Amino acid sequence: SEFVMQFQQFTGPAMAKGVEDTAFYNFNRLVSLNEVGGDPGEFGVSTAEFHAWCHRIESDWPHTMLASSTHDTKRGEDVRARINLLSGMPGLWSETVLRWAVRNEPLKTGGLPDRNTEYLLYQTLVGAWPIDADRLKAYMLKAVREAKRRTSWTSQNAEFENALEHFVEGIMANCEFLEDARAFIEPLVFPGRVASLAQTLLKLTAPGIPDTYQGSETWDLNLVDPDNRRPVDFDLRRRLMDSLASMTVEETMQRMDEGLPKLWVVKQALSVREKFGPYAPLPVSGEAQDEVVAFSRGDVAVIVARSARDIGSWGDTTVDLPSRKNWRNLLTGDELAQSPVSLSGLFLRFPVALLVC
Repeated sequence: SEFVMQFQQFTGPAMAKGVEDTAFYNFNRLVSLNEVGGDPGEFGVSTAEFHAWCHRIESDWPHTMLASSTHDTKRGEDVRARINLLSGMPGLWSETVLRWAVRNEPLKTGGLPDRNTEYLLYQTLVGAWPIDADRLKAYMLKAVREAKRRTSWTSQNAEFENALEHFVEGIMANCEFLEDARAFIEPLVFPGRVASLAQTLLKLTAPGIPDTYQGSETWDLNLVDPDNRRPVDFDLRRRLMDSLASMTVEETMQRMDEGLPKLWVVKQALSVREKFGPYAPLPVSGEAQDEVVAFSRGDVAVIVARSARDIGSWGDTTVDLPSRKNWRNLLTGDELAQSPVSLSGLFLRFPVALLVC
């Protein structure tokens, strides 16, 4: 027993330093997957696999913690949600990265930083935009030291680190590059937020006990520590919470930049947890049925999109609700008196749905 206890004390830190703090800073294929407890070789799961996972958690580990951000996450939950969008546009993303690499080549010093580091930088820029040069430099310095390929905390390579700092400062002072970056990234902001709302609602309603890390009640565009351990403005969040009481859903959406839609989802979802019953997938039909996750928890139903789509693109996609009762969308106040429900109508005023009866 003494050997087992000491072995267990060793394996955790060895795993963390070997995988999360080294390998995950080198394997930069899609860095939103490089998260604590994650597997960067797994590009998501099907809706059926998600339902099976929820059934297993409900059966075997009903009190497990569901966390999307912690003090130790490598990227805030909303940074990851936006970077995830790149997996749906490989052609455009490849073309953009190559254009940025050619444009920024003159800013390198002796060919440094290397391509892998440069690719991490571009993904970070997409996920954390808008970000200032100082935050970006601090993050990239930590990332390359954790990677231990060109430099490290214990054996610092001044030539490489200086070249990296010069490169970051150069691109962040290059008006042409910043305008190009803005033109690519800003169209991703809204769909990234929709994905975040879906992620937040799933976390708060799926089997398990949800955890909301300090500050992530609104958009969390933090990077790894110490970035994600900066002081949180709780007074601001209290004022935002108070303002929700007198706002319409349209007014909430108009203040999207302040994070009010996410705070609204958190508030409303937590208010109905006492109504939860057994987990049950809901049938979805139509041309975009594979893009929807829908389930009930007794007198509560949740419907979210797996990917951001325009309202009109849902076509004939519908979800079947248990017909024994009338349902009300807690996020919009809309009454749903019939089933099946059209997704185009359901997501018309708010991009996710939380129904109660």
